[in-house]
Amino acid sequence: MKIKEAFNNIFSYKSKDINEFIIPNSPNNILFPETTDKEISCNYDENMKYLKIKYNLLINSDITTREFEIEISNKKFKACLIFIDGMVDSNSINTSILSPLLLKNSIKMQANTNQPKLNDVKKFNLQDFLLKNLITQNTIQIEKDFKSAFEKINAGFSVLFVDTLNSVFCIETKDLKGRAVTEPQTENVVRGPHASFVENIRTNTSLVRKIVNNENLIIESLSVGNITNTQVAVCYMKNIANEDLVSEVKLRINSLKIDSITSSGEIENLIKDSLNSFYPELLATERPDKTSTMLLSGRVAILVNGSPYALIAPAILIDFLTSSEDLNLNHFYSNFLKIVRAISLAITLLLPGFYIAITIYHNEFLPSELLFAIISAREKIPFPIIIEILLMEVSFELIREAGVRVPSAFGQTIRNSWNPYFRRCCSNSKYCKPNFGYSRCNNSYFRIYNT
Repeated sequence: MKIKEAFNNIFSYKSKDINEFIIPNSPNNILFPETTDKEISCNYDENMKYLKIKYNLLINSDITTREFEIEISNKKFKACLIFIDGMVDSNSINTSILSPLLLKNSIKMQANTNQPKLNDVKKFNLQDFLLKNLITQNTIQIEKDFKSAFEKINAGFSVLFVDTLNSVFCIETKDLKGRAVTEPQTENVVRGPHASFVENIRTNTSLVRKIVNNENLIIESLSVGNITNTQVAVCYMKNIANEDLVSEVKLRINSLKIDSITSSGEIENLIKDSLNSFYPELLATERPDKTSTMLLSGRVAILVNGSPYALIAPAILIDFLTSSEDLNLNHFYSNFLKIVRAISLAITLLLPGFYIAITIYHNEFLPSELLFAIISAREKIPFPIIIEILLMEVSFELIREAGVRVPSAFGQTIRNSWNPYFRRCCSNSKYCKPNFGYSRCNNSYFRIYNT
């Protein structure tokens, strides 16, 4: 009982006394209830009040607003530019948005020469005038509801609110910071491109389009996640891919009812046929050239913003035995390598069970010398052979996880701390002692000595 109590004291969670209280309804929720389709009003002050409440501008430090006035033919219009600091290009905002809008003399001149008087309401359109004469950025979208405007702001756009207009200008000024295109980490090749996907979806789509270089490449953008609104790109060749396959992929992605998506692995687990299946149904790759090859063979690629991996649908067994380097080799040699990989796969799957079956139940298949060697090697092992095999498999997984998860600095410290205990010698060295276990590696022996 004492051991059980000690165990519970160490590992069990004890809830503390918490004073119950009730949070009153916030007045913000009364003024502006949670709506996802609120329309933008012509009243500038109302729009600003809603904007400040939704983005918590009093405490949000990276949300930047720039309020100013636009003067056209001696009439002033209130305006506000909102963007997220760190996701936009400040130089583009200054030169393409603020400078043209704040140059009052040029605006007056353009209004007097190219546009009708403001008194002529039927002919003058403020939205068209700003869009065609003042804002010099090349990519501008007009939105009429706050949900779409918020999505653009969160994606790195600058949104312009102007008094008397029930719509906003979403101006593309994105300058998202991220790592540059580097060599692949897990799919290295000797002959072939040395570029890999990154976390920026637009960089990834440009890498694919640069290789395919055809107008039939279709890249459709979808939004997944009620909270994150993660951008997902579905890529396919219009004249090659099966239309039913493309429709099935888009249907499964659009049917996802989930709050957040942060990686392509989540998409893979959610759209495959069975969650309980151990067999992969989609192929994940970090190589743009491999993705392009799959697209040209009629597959569909799925790119997720924030993930450096592309998903290829559907995937077959031969895809997992094929390397990107095979296309750059002689077909005889590449087919030979595929056969070698298939044999390696069979050995990996069947060798442990085959070894257990031979050593326990079918000893007659082994030569006598080999059988005696196995028996003598296992003479002092207190475990059955099946337990030994399971421990070996778990040990390999632990070594693999440690090599991937352990920080590099910590791993280097461990290796340096063990260096004094490792000695390298040959068969004629003084460190080679009789009756001391060794393992051969490159015609040398490694010892572990206790000091």
